[in-house]
Amino acid sequence: MNRFVAAVTASIFAASGAFAAGVTEEMLANDQTITNQVVTNGMGRHLQRYSPLDTLNKDNVKNLVPAWAFSLGGEKQRGQETQPLIYDGIMYITGSYSRLYAIDLNTGEELWQYDARLPEGILPCCDVINRGAALAGDKVIFGTLDARIVALDYKTGDVVWRDKIDDYKAGYSYTAAPLVVGDLVITGNSGGEFGIVGSVQARNVNTGDLVWHRPVIEGHMGMLNGEESTMTGTLNATWPGDMWKTGGGATWLGGSYDADTDTLVFGTGNPAPWNSHLRNAGTPTDGNAGDNLYAASRIGIDPATGEIKWHYQTTPREGWDYDGVNEVVSYVDRSGNMRYATADRNGFFYVLNREDGAFVDAYPFVKDISWASDIGDDGRPVFVEDNRPGDPTASADGKKGDVVFSSPGFLGGKNWMPMAFSQRTGNFYVPSNEWGMDIWNEPITYKKGAAYLGSGFTIKPNYEDHIGSLKAIDPDTGEWKWEYKNEAPLWSGVMTTAGGLVFFGTPEGKFLALDDETGETLWSFQTGSGIVGQPITWDQDGEQYVSVISGWGGAVPLWGGEVAKKVNYLNQGGTLWTFRLPKELAAAN
Repeated sequence: MNRFVAAVTASIFAASGAFAAGVTEEMLANDQTITNQVVTNGMGRHLQRYSPLDTLNKDNVKNLVPAWAFSLGGEKQRGQETQPLIYDGIMYITGSYSRLYAIDLNTGEELWQYDARLPEGILPCCDVINRGAALAGDKVIFGTLDARIVALDYKTGDVVWRDKIDDYKAGYSYTAAPLVVGDLVITGNSGGEFGIVGSVQARNVNTGDLVWHRPVIEGHMGMLNGEESTMTGTLNATWPGDMWKTGGGATWLGGSYDADTDTLVFGTGNPAPWNSHLRNAGTPTDGNAGDNLYAASRIGIDPATGEIKWHYQTTPREGWDYDGVNEVVSYVDRSGNMRYATADRNGFFYVLNREDGAFVDAYPFVKDISWASDIGDDGRPVFVEDNRPGDPTASADGKKGDVVFSSPGFLGGKNWMPMAFSQRTGNFYVPSNEWGMDIWNEPITYKKGAAYLGSGFTIKPNYEDHIGSLKAIDPDTGEWKWEYKNEAPLWSGVMTTAGGLVFFGTPEGKFLALDDETGETLWSFQTGSGIVGQPITWDQDGEQYVSVISGWGGAVPLWGGEVAKKVNYLNQGGTLWTFRLPKELAAAN
């Protein structure tokens, strides 16, 4: 039993008891090394997305063949971004419109399906996707587009408990995979474009009872065990007037858990509205008075109490929709230092200290960053103020500020799609996109349930021959070891293995395995629709399997402007593909 499991057993989680059956805390804590299961999002709560399996390797990956395929069926063929989970002979996937499927791992046959029966009037920002579920005890747990969380019996699909995260009529929703730590299931929220308030919540995994609630915008009160706890930050320290009340900062991608420091790490989205001049009217912009904490940040949270232990803000005074939600991966660098890595929407790859979240270094991971010239030694960006969208109140008619071209575009140098870390090479494999945007600010006032942007934009490719770019990055130096260019934007997750392989998918439908040292394509399979899901691998009866879901959608076709037109020929779908390396071919070259 590792240090965290022992501590949890002896402390706050002991009161509510161990899991009755099924998936245990020990399984969750050791998911990366238990290779016949995948019971966490990220193939480990550190989100490394690395498998120690090497049966499938550079020499024999060419022999990888389909084992079975599962169609999500029906008319609901929208973006499919789920990561499968595997336990006790069953695979669990979520689908668009808040559905969850249990699938026989041997045959690909459906065992049961749960449909959340969404109400009219939901307000999802960026397609009706869902990114996966969580397993704990005898339950499979996932969130829904009407901002609810549901726990189902993992054998039958019957509802065990359900609870409301927040009010969907105000613009709240939920799309991420929940995170289970001890006897807590932890969630964020979505809806930053509607002036909601980002938060992290923890519930008892057995009952669904709310244990703590932590808003991430300063001025809001936290909750612990049904009572007010502490205020987040200091009221009006970095927000003017009452704007903190609708300050955004959605925690929409979910979080990671660092067992070594007993810390939940969540990213926070854009402040609301996008118009940074309106948000900082009358607020000094020197020091950190106009930073709008804790939006566009990474936050370390105590899992027992919900208290914020540390924060690091990637984009203070954010004005380009550079959400700070991208995953934070725990790893140990080549010198033995405990580090976090995160590739931000703003185009910089950050390395932080795991003890306190302090800034260590930052490197560009896209080619044309225009909003900042560098990240200073203090971790703050060196802004290029001429490339900040203009203040509409300074314009002749007061209706539209100066238009600027900014890069990356608002969909980010990297959006939600998770990167992977290889313990074999020590490198990160980062799915990125090379695009920019024309952007301008407009006047806006808050109205419940209405878009709260105060900006207009048109996204554009930066290069004619590619938008997508998968890069192998050395986190110690920022060096790009290699780059794989793709015509359409990359929107799928990445996985690495001890066999020297990097798996990911493209909107053109290709599921690929690359050489982790050179970027050479070693294997490719056409899935029939664009891949925006997250691959996994496991072993079963002496064979190594790989799965990924195919189904084009997500934010690009909805928000992509000129880019969306470039990829409007791509087919939608909804198929889970599972591949295997047969025993008789495992040793073949």
